[in-house]
Amino acid sequence: MAIFGGILIVVGIILFFVQKNYSSKLQSIRLATSSNVADLQRIAHEIAGEIGSGNLREYVKVSGIIRCDRPLISELKQEPCVYYTMRVVREYEEQQTTIDSEGKTRTETRRNSETVSSNSQSIPFTLQDNSGELVVNPDGGSIETVQILNEFRPENSSGSSISFGGFSMAIGAGMGGGRRTIGYRYTESILPCDREVLIIGTAADDGGQVTLRKPIQTDKKFVISLKSEEELAKSTANAAKGFLYGEIACFAIGAILLILGLVLKK
Repeated sequence: MAIFGGILIVVGIILFFVQKNYSSKLQSIRLATSSNVADLQRIAHEIAGEIGSGNLREYVKVSGIIRCDRPLISELKQEPCVYYTMRVVREYEEQQTTIDSEGKTRTETRRNSETVSSNSQSIPFTLQDNSGELVVNPDGGSIETVQILNEFRPENSSGSSISFGGFSMAIGAGMGGGRRTIGYRYTESILPCDREVLIIGTAADDGGQVTLRKPIQTDKKFVISLKSEEELAKSTANAAKGFLYGEIACFAIGAILLILGLVLKK
């Protein structure tokens, strides 16, 4: 009982940090100033005229369409995008032997998995709204994506490699240790071109060009979302509230079980 209570308290601590992250994200959504491309370019021009270029630092939220003349090509599905993340997971079966309370040996087959390859890549892109265009550097951003692939392919026992789209990897003859490869699951998500996005980040004019990028301040989030501002704020608030309730429940129940366990142990 005390052990289970301790586990719940640890889970509560984890939920505390997750909830804190969502609360910080919600605060960032509310704190950022609504703007458009023309306004940011005008402000940058005014600041440059007064104290020189390279001094624009505004925490803003801007909506527009993703444009990119030379997009990335995603590794698996070969789709044009400005950001992608992919993962290849090996699924396998293995024999596990256990001894029960009566000393009897039991062997059972369990299914498990492991990631054998993962990759993500992004490139700067143009954000276009009704007033103009500016550059977005997505590095370090929390990027909402669209899943374009989730496919399982059975193991080909005669093959010495696996491949999918632009991806290929040599594989060993076997996993050993009683493990048998069942197959490989390929997943991929992208931030596609020509989609409307909401970007919350710092507008800077380094090099004389207005760019949206990750804020220097750690308490300000850099968000690239396919949701509207209202939808993003609502989903973030709901997540923060849900994790808060879970955190409180874990701490309360965990503390009760921990105390009961210690008392009954005496």
